[in-house]
Amino acid sequence: MTKKIIFIAVVSAFIMTSCKSKFESDASGMFEAEEIIVSAQQSGQLLSFSVNEGDNIAKNATVGHIDVTGDKLKAQQVEASINALSEKTNNPQEQVAFYKKQIDVQQSQLAQMLKEKTRIENLLKADAATKKQLDDITASVDQLQKQINVTQQQIQLSLSNINTQNRSILSEKNPLEKSVAQIEYQISKGDIFCPITGTVLTKYAYEGEMTATGKALFKIANLDTMTLRAYISGDQLGQIKNGQTVKVLIDNGKNDFKEYAGTISWIASKAEFTPKTIQTKDERANLVYAMKVRVKNDGFLKIGMYGEVRLK
Repeated sequence: MTKKIIFIAVVSAFIMTSCKSKFESDASGMFEAEEIIVSAQQSGQLLSFSVNEGDNIAKNATVGHIDVTGDKLKAQQVEASINALSEKTNNPQEQVAFYKKQIDVQQSQLAQMLKEKTRIENLLKADAATKKQLDDITASVDQLQKQINVTQQQIQLSLSNINTQNRSILSEKNPLEKSVAQIEYQISKGDIFCPITGTVLTKYAYEGEMTATGKALFKIANLDTMTLRAYISGDQLGQIKNGQTVKVLIDNGKNDFKEYAGTISWIASKAEFTPKTIQTKDERANLVYAMKVRVKNDGFLKIGMYGEVRLK
């Protein structure tokens, strides 16, 4: 009988030791995910907002629109100002054509005067005209030639003045185009995009509401890969490194665990006191190091779920 009792005690101790060895972990913590709060980048009414908690949304998907009618009207106003600039400019060819007609008339008059001068010179040789008549016609020819030169100079001066005026007017075009680009950029902010592929965790706004720049609209996280933020003691620090593969355990019923493969992605460079949510009051006095273990999620891992790490 004594031997039987001893045997049962040994077996029980072995079973207890085996269970302790089976379920004892080196670190523990809670699962978390990289959460992103998507905020409005424009002020106005939410014309549409197709986001619901639990939705899986692809990256860059359009999930809503903010009313940007005011900005569209501003853009149209500036574009109208740009189009009106061409109406303020002058066409130099019209002014040039006017002076050219004037020159044609003056050259025609000059040709007539030169013929008259030649006639008077011939008459003077025959003593049929006076020296004063020749001097008068010569002076008229010189005067008209000067007028033609002045008119030609006026063409160049007019071209220069008109081009300067047009450049001054058209110089307003570039700033106005920049204004249009800026307004169109603000208009584009009326479209609400999802920045990552993930699951909507919280919805903060609803269709029809007024929103403002910077106001939170929804929170999203990629739950395909979860991060277990666990804590290890200083004695264990030498047993881990970034990129190391470890076992991650979660509760699977009352007395069982579900096992996952995890990869250490970050190790804290400084020690901290054990968080209150992780250990008992006595153990909180110990200094520990935080680490992050990335785990592929099969759908059972949740934010805030308790998990344990086994290094070996």
